[in-house]
Formats: sequence, structure tokens, C-alpha cells
Amino acid sequence: MSFHKDMIERLPLINKRLAAKVRGVLELNKAERHIRGGEATRKKYRENKETVEKS
Repeated sequence: MSFHKDMIERLPLINKRLAAKVRGVLELNKAERHIRGGEATRKKYRENKETVEKS
């Protein structure tokens, strides 16, 4: 079973309050994931361009 599935399905059975906090963090992470991916790609190409210009 995956970590996320455990946090969504099993944790509420053990501790509802903690499960609500964890779910909030997971939802925020999911909502921001595409932004981090774009930043990583931009950084990758920026560093590559600087390397090529120095050569």
C-alpha cells in the first residue's frame, strides 16, 4: 500500500484530527506541484544556457 493511500484511508481510522491536517498538506502539495516542476525546468535550461555561453 502506498504512503498517500495510508494517509488518506488508514489515518482517519486512527486519528481524525491528524488525518485532517495531513490531508490539507497533501492537497496543498498537489496544488503546487506543477509550479515546482516549471521552476525546475526553467532552472535546468538557464544553467545549460550559461554553460554553453561560457564555452
